[in-house]
Amino acid sequence: MTALRSRGFILTTLLILLVLVLVAALGLGLYMLRLDGVVREKFEGKRWAIPARVYARPLELYAGAPMTSQDVLDELRLLHYRQQAPTSAGSWQRQGSEILVHTRGFTFGDGVERPQVLRLRFAGSLLADVASTEKNDRGVVRLEPLVIGGIYPRLNEDRILMQLTEAPPYLVDALLATEDRSFYRHHGISLRGTARALWVNLTTGRTQGGSTLTQQLVKNFYLSSERTLSRKLNEALMAFLLELHYSKDEILETYLNEVALGQSGSRSVNGFGLAAQFYFGRPIAELELHQVALLVAMVQGPSYYNPRRNPKRALARRNLVIDNLERAGKVGAEPAALARKKPLGILAQPTATTALYPAFLDFVRRQLRVEYKGGDLASDGLRIFTTLDPRVQNAAQSAFQSTLARLKKGGGRRLGKLQGAMLVSNPENGELLALIGGRGEFTGYNRALDARRQIGSLVKPAVYLTALDSGRYNLVTPLDDAPVELASAGGKTWAPTNDDGTSHGVVPLYHALSHSYNQATIRMGMEVGVPAVITTLKRMGVKQDLANYPSLMLGAVNMAPIDVLSLFQVYAGGGFRTPPRSIREVLDAQGRPLSRYGLAVEQVADPASVYLLNFALQQTMRSGTAAAAGQQLPPDLVMAGKTGTTNDLRDAWFAGYTGNYLGVVWVGNDDNSSTGLFGASGALPVWVGTMQRLHPVSLNQAQPENIQWEWADSRSGLRSVEGCPDAVFVPFRADTLPQEWSPCAQGGLPGAVEAVNKTLQRVIDWF
Repeated sequence: MTALRSRGFILTTLLILLVLVLVAALGLGLYMLRLDGVVREKFEGKRWAIPARVYARPLELYAGAPMTSQDVLDELRLLHYRQQAPTSAGSWQRQGSEILVHTRGFTFGDGVERPQVLRLRFAGSLLADVASTEKNDRGVVRLEPLVIGGIYPRLNEDRILMQLTEAPPYLVDALLATEDRSFYRHHGISLRGTARALWVNLTTGRTQGGSTLTQQLVKNFYLSSERTLSRKLNEALMAFLLELHYSKDEILETYLNEVALGQSGSRSVNGFGLAAQFYFGRPIAELELHQVALLVAMVQGPSYYNPRRNPKRALARRNLVIDNLERAGKVGAEPAALARKKPLGILAQPTATTALYPAFLDFVRRQLRVEYKGGDLASDGLRIFTTLDPRVQNAAQSAFQSTLARLKKGGGRRLGKLQGAMLVSNPENGELLALIGGRGEFTGYNRALDARRQIGSLVKPAVYLTALDSGRYNLVTPLDDAPVELASAGGKTWAPTNDDGTSHGVVPLYHALSHSYNQATIRMGMEVGVPAVITTLKRMGVKQDLANYPSLMLGAVNMAPIDVLSLFQVYAGGGFRTPPRSIREVLDAQGRPLSRYGLAVEQVADPASVYLLNFALQQTMRSGTAAAAGQQLPPDLVMAGKTGTTNDLRDAWFAGYTGNYLGVVWVGNDDNSSTGLFGASGALPVWVGTMQRLHPVSLNQAQPENIQWEWADSRSGLRSVEGCPDAVFVPFRADTLPQEWSPCAQGGLPGAVEAVNKTLQRVIDWF
């Protein structure tokens, strides 16, 4: 009886154990099934939220392009090309007066620019000839555009996706030799490593390494960073499931794109593709053995082996990776020895994850929100091609920083916190080439877009354009620059004076504008009427409310530098309004262009009146308030511009343009205190310094049909002839041409005879 009872107990126990085992197996199976769903869903779906890449304009190389060899070398330096024999992409070499460049190639929205070797020949400030190893029917070769920043997803991870086939020599071998030698033999789990990790966890309460690459991928890809036994078990199970469904190459490629290799501010640097750019400024395919080894060295601890903070530690770890490669027979003794002798060779300042030009990028973000649909912008991996020209941006920054530093040094405490902003655009199409939002590190306050300050005399061209448009004025209409007094609504008297404190009598209209005479401007402006001036400003795109006060005509209106740029874009564009734009094209991850809201070019001013206005603004640069520009830039350069200064010398402005650059500069203190600077002394030097660093071409606007050039007497405004005293050769709108002739032109003065003799002599010389 006892034996039967004992046997029954054993059977019952075994049955219970069997049930428990079955329940446990069922539970484990269900749990594995759930984990399997998690593994497959993410691995087969959209694995990463890829940041949008923002690019500058590509440098276009073609015969006759206005650029020097130094301009090209500066661009290659920004793109981190190597100076060596151009046997591989991303390299250049000088041969006498020529430059050989092995381009990297790039996929643009309108086609692929293939890697090729270029031979560039220069003649002074022109690119005389471009020869290529690739057939090119367009005659233009584009270098790859510089990445100037990114727009990042919520997780703040950054990466550049790469395929396994793009991995440079030694990368996979170095990774496996150092991190997982049995990668192609195990099934996701190293039993010895896992057992060791479990033992340490049970006995000491902390976890230890020993994970396979697959386990490392699972940890980074699926799990949190908590160091617990349950997480370690999940890691092992999910690694097994991952290897059950996917090939080794698929797992390895995902690992190459997922592994964390550094930190840039609040964003993590993920994957070898981005790390190559972050540490060396080059595509992953261009890395050499010692560079590959350094990236692999950081896998074990990107912070601990950070080459910028811990160079000695990183160097020792890098050399260990090279040793592993040599021991595995993947690299010979000689190349390994050479690689160990090389320095780390990393960039002093990372650029790949840094916004190179944050104020410009701020404008890009704002225009994206206005011009594109929110749903489109949620797409991953957008490529945003902008109008930024790195050469222009760097020239503007250099001139801006050096000028403000010089002004600050000579201005004492009053200029201790001197600030400013600058924008440069293409006068023909409104493309924004450069933007400076302030002096010092960008903190989010973009003065080029948000600093609304009184613009002073920069408003005067609109006043004079209104007058010229009325048909009652031409460029030589006499204006009285005598003192003027106006009664305000409150009974007070307003008596504006000129900046130099003197009156200049009767002067021709173009002279009053080029010398920025306040008294003459107010007298003329009151005749055309403040409402007419407001209408002109509104037509040209000014959106804010404008007070119907005479002080408006001397600049009592607040605008941001970007608004002033829009205003002067009309003058530089011959009467056409082209809003400043920073984006050329946005492509989705598949290279398809996103739909956008079009920006229409609109004619807002009579081209003939604008043509006359431009003559006066050219005189500003030759003999007026901005004559210093003509003394520092080439004497044959035709340019136009206007200085601006506000009350108590609080704001200094300059807006000027050549045939290929329109620039607006503001200089002042954020607290609106006086700087003691005029437009000509504070803002103009920044503009001039920028143009000196570039290749400006002369302004050459098309002459409207109803414009004709004639001689006129600059004192009386009457018709004249060459050789008469005070005769000037100026353009007229046909309907405003003076009908009366000066006494000299009628033969009343010897000057007329002299003029006739000169004309006859020219005819004789011609024959």
